[in-house]
Amino acid sequence: MVKIEGTLDEIRELVVDVKRTRRAVKSTGKKVAKTAKTVKRQLSAWQRYIKNRSNHIKFKSGAKKGRLDLKKMSKAFKRSKK
Repeated sequence: MVKIEGTLDEIRELVVDVKRTRRAVKSTGKKVAKTAKTVKRQLSAWQRYIKNRSNHIKFKSGAKKGRLDLKKMSKAFKRSKK
């Protein structure tokens, strides 16, 4: 147990300073943890293929008009690997 002497105002200032430093330490710890996690991994071959707009094959008509035709894109991707 610790004995603290002083006026109420002095004690309040001490307690507030401790809370501020605690918050500062926590926030810097979180920032360091976030920067360590942001190492990006390399995209797979399929993800690189999809990213390229020239490889996009879209439905020309019907309910899915304008959307990517992933089935045809998959076939084209598999053929291009051979």
